[in-house]
Amino acid sequence: MVSLYQQKQTVMAQRKTIAIVGATEKRGSSIARNLSKGNYRLLLMSDDVEKLDALKRELVDAPAEMEAIACAKEACWEADIIIVTTPYEQEKEVAERIKEVATGKIIISVSNPLDHAYEKLFPSPNNSAAEELQRLLPYSKVVKTFSTAYVENFAAPVVEGQAADTFVAGNNGDAIETVSEMIRDAGFNPFVVGDLSMSRALERMQLLITQKTLTHSRNWDN
Repeated sequence: MVSLYQQKQTVMAQRKTIAIVGATEKRGSSIARNLSKGNYRLLLMSDDVEKLDALKRELVDAPAEMEAIACAKEACWEADIIIVTTPYEQEKEVAERIKEVATGKIIISVSNPLDHAYEKLFPSPNNSAAEELQRLLPYSKVVKTFSTAYVENFAAPVVEGQAADTFVAGNNGDAIETVSEMIRDAGFNPFVVGDLSMSRALERMQLLITQKTLTHSRNWDN
């Protein structure tokens, strides 16, 4: 007969540790709220200590185990999965800070590298933010996802009674499978579109969606 202690040890062994770098960003905190409902250990990292403490207090009664950490390298050292939710402009600095502890780990890129006027993307047409992150972290497994999900979608990721799709792109099959499971726990339906080069299309699609939304809003105001 399996003892309660053994059952607890089994659950702990199966529990994945996820570091969210930039946890106080809008998308980062939204992802944290959704994943806090699952069987995870979440390491919430941000340079904004006050907002970080407030987020942890908000989620104190959630099923997931949580810890607030101010150092990106420390958070990522313990993680199985690292979600980078900082703005695109900060990703190179983040990669430098975590490079020593990111080897072999899954890195999730969620950024859309739009300029402030929402007129263009920073990378060239033959590049993407996710591919740049993969080059900066060559020994990690970068997966692109959550980039086309608006912050508002996380509160209720359902469309016509079904879990809303979120696109997934990556080069490693095992990493995609692991991330897809995490996406389901977050309430979304993973829609795998191909290898990491498909992240170029996802980022450009988000640019078009954003431009269309802004145009509609301006027309409505007028």
